[in-house]
Amino acid sequence: QVQLVESGGGLVQPGGSLRLSCAASGSIFSINAMGWYRQAPGKLREWVSVSTSGGFTSYADSVKGRFTISRDNAKNTLYLQMNSLKPEDTAVYYCNTFPGRMPWGQGTQVTVAS
Repeated sequence: QVQLVESGGGLVQPGGSLRLSCAASGSIFSINAMGWYRQAPGKLREWVSVSTSGGFTSYADSVKGRFTISRDNAKNTLYLQMNSLKPEDTAVYYCNTFPGRMPWGQGTQVTVAS
């Protein structure tokens, strides 16, 4: 059964950092592009970043230069290092294939506030 389990969220002050993790089933992780997405209150889910198995990465303009996506293929784990966090980054963060074809996990809440 496919599972996506996100972790690492929390409350952080503006300018702070967090590192999110996503544990995924090996069967989907090794052959797929994997992405991070987020959904802020009252808004639609949006794409944040993507990492392919071949090493390509891309970012939404809103997070470019502040977020870094990485993956550990041996551990079937996807990461999102988030630096210089802003209040507008507050959202529930999810991982999924890119595009999102798997059942969505529970996500991890990131709150940026002073």
